[in-house]
Amino acid sequence: MTTVLALVTDAFGGRGGIAQYNRDFFDALAATRVISTITILPRHAPDPPVTRGEIVQAPPRSSRLVYAISALLTAVRQRTDIVFCGHLHIVTLAWLIARLKGAKLVVQMHGVEAWSRPSRVKRAATESADLVLCVSRYTRACVVGWAAIAPERVVVVPDTVGDRFVPGDRSPLRGSMRIEDKRVLLTVARMDSRERGKGHDRVIAAIPGLVFKGYDIVYLVVGEGDDQRRLEALAREAGVGGRIRFLGAIPQQHLPEAYRLSDLFVMPSTQEGFGIAFLEAMASGTPALGFDVAGARDALGEGGLGTLISEKDNLTDAIAQLVAKPKPDPNALSQAVRARFGREVFQAQVGMALGRLMPPT
Repeated sequence: MTTVLALVTDAFGGRGGIAQYNRDFFDALAATRVISTITILPRHAPDPPVTRGEIVQAPPRSSRLVYAISALLTAVRQRTDIVFCGHLHIVTLAWLIARLKGAKLVVQMHGVEAWSRPSRVKRAATESADLVLCVSRYTRACVVGWAAIAPERVVVVPDTVGDRFVPGDRSPLRGSMRIEDKRVLLTVARMDSRERGKGHDRVIAAIPGLVFKGYDIVYLVVGEGDDQRRLEALAREAGVGGRIRFLGAIPQQHLPEAYRLSDLFVMPSTQEGFGIAFLEAMASGTPALGFDVAGARDALGEGGLGTLISEKDNLTDAIAQLVAKPKPDPNALSQAVRARFGREVFQAQVGMALGRLMPPT
């Protein structure tokens, strides 16, 4: 049986798309029955982690030095057949450990960190990898563009969507929030002042035009981050502060309710490595709108699952056209998403990736 040492930013107990991808990936990896143990070393874990038998997660180490020492000591103490690097920022350390242990190296690429040419050291470490996994075709194309690596060693394994994201009755929650007769827009994304490409400000700027067109809009924002005050100020300046509700971070088990009560999930982001929130919204039965940029193309099925518009298109008009339509059949939309990104599909993709790494002898 094979053992895995995983160096990640976050996984179990983490928040956001990367943490969710890592959880899904490790669960799928364990389910292959080829892996005996997966030891995860996270940098961050703000919530209590919940793992399964084959998966063991160490306490988080936010200090880079302490993390590196902990990773090296863990590698020395235990057998390691595969080193999984969950982020380009950790690839040099992962490469060093793989060399020391004579282990295979798997590097995971998500989004913006891999879109531009990295340092020579990170590039060399990536080029030494036995397998590079990318969440979207766009990210893969970027990696192949700057890395001297055989294209067949760079594989797309996109995000998947959890089973809890299904359509359901939205009336009680809309009633309790007193938004029964409103047109409800929703964005689920972090608000980070260092990465302002998620599109919150674009949606805020579109709301006055929607109100002028006669739509009684409420905009719900789920997520946390240090950019919220700026966004609140933008809303006040636009005269729509009373129409925007910042709900903060919502526990994973309650996220489906937020998606269901909305009429449209809108995230006009310019920096999506993939955009798992698109999948979660549509699997919950809510249509989604995004920019025809980077990984969002994959998540929205090239426009076959959700709506893609150009950055140059009028966002107000695009939202107005969608909220004016009757909401599509939630069950049909959910089934279409699962046919392409469901758990069984993801499990098969992880299995095929593992087969490339460990071909039969």
